[in-house]
Amino acid sequence: MATAKKAPAKKAPAKKAAPAKKAAAKKAPAKKVAAKKAPAKKVAAKKAPAKKVAAKKAPAKKKAPAKKRTPNAAFMKALTLSPALSAVVGAAALPRTEIVRKLWIYIKAKGLQDKVNKRMVNADEKLRAVFGKAQVSMFEMAGLIGKHVK
Repeated sequence: MATAKKAPAKKAPAKKAAPAKKAAAKKAPAKKVAAKKAPAKKVAAKKAPAKKVAAKKAPAKKKAPAKKRTPNAAFMKALTLSPALSAVVGAAALPRTEIVRKLWIYIKAKGLQDKVNKRMVNADEKLRAVFGKAQVSMFEMAGLIGKHVK
């Protein structure tokens, strides 16, 4: 670069001042930008170890053993079944969760789940007595069971 500046200086002394000012003006902001970046890197370097320390402390707090979830007593209460529902799941008094589980066992064993839309259950004669219609969504199935338990 030093040789490039000397060559224009010999040819035209008047142009020497203008290019030199432009070069000086261009170089000065470049130096300031470089100076601004250096402190920013130092600040970032100081923050990084603090984050690593915080990450190591978090697992130490989670060492306490988690308590097992206790079931709600209302779901575990044994309910008496109507004759139509007892024909499908059995005559014994069962909690609501077991009734739904046994219904699904019956549905899967008989192949009553719709082939295209798996959310729908096609009722056979026993299930039609419980549900009241030929096809039921699995979401409304639990609600329809409520009419057959006490």
